[in-house]
Amino acid sequence: MRSSAIRIFVYIFSLVLLALGLTLNVQTGLGVSPIVSVAFSASAVTGIAFADATFILYSLFVVVEVIVHTTIRKKERIEVVKDLLQLPLSLVFTRFMALFQIIIPDVSAENMAIRLLVLLAAITATGMGAAGSLSMRLVPNPGDGIVRTLAELIGRSVGFTKNLFDGINVSIAILIGLVFTHSIPGVGLGTILAFIGVGRVVSLYNTTIGRKVMLMAFPDGQV
Repeated sequence: MRSSAIRIFVYIFSLVLLALGLTLNVQTGLGVSPIVSVAFSASAVTGIAFADATFILYSLFVVVEVIVHTTIRKKERIEVVKDLLQLPLSLVFTRFMALFQIIIPDVSAENMAIRLLVLLAAITATGMGAAGSLSMRLVPNPGDGIVRTLAELIGRSVGFTKNLFDGINVSIAILIGLVFTHSIPGVGLGTILAFIGVGRVVSLYNTTIGRKVMLMAFPDGQV
C-alpha cells in the first residue's frame, strides 16, 4: 500500500514538474522545448492559447497511438485503455501549463544570464519530470507515449526515436512559421539546448535519484 502511494505521489509530482519545465522554456523567450514546438507555432499562427494548442497536439498523439496499437501492433485492450486515459491526463496537464504561464513571469526581456539560468531550470525540470512520470509505469504523458509507441513500431531504441521525433517536430514547427508568418516562432537557442539537455538530465536522474525512488516505489523489484 505504501509503495502504491509513493508511485502515485511521484507520478503526479513529476507531471507537474514536467508542465513547469515546458512552461519555463517558453518564458525564457529563447525557444520552446521540441516536443511542443509544433503547438507553439500553431498557437502563434492561429491565436489559440498555447496550452489549448498543446492539448490538441497531444490528442493527435493519442489518436496515432490507438491506431498503431489496434491495427498494427494488435495490442491487448488494456494497452488501448491506457492510450485513451492519456486524453483526460492531457487536459489536466495542459491546464497546469496554462496556470504556470499566468503565475510565472516572462523573462524574455531580462539579460541573457537570467534567461539562461531559467532555461537551465526548465531543462532540469523537464528531464526530471519526464523520467519520474515514465518510471512509475502508469499512464504516460502523450509526448512520452507517442515516442514509446513509435519506437516499438520501427524497432529502434526509445532514445533514438525521441531524438528523431523531436527533430521532426522542430522541422514542422519551422515550416509552419515560415509559411504562415515568414518567421520561426518558438524555435531558437532554447530549443536546441533542450533537445540536447533533456536527455542528459533523464539519464542522470535514472542513474541517481531515480534508482532510490524506484526501490521505494517497487520494493518487490517488479517494474
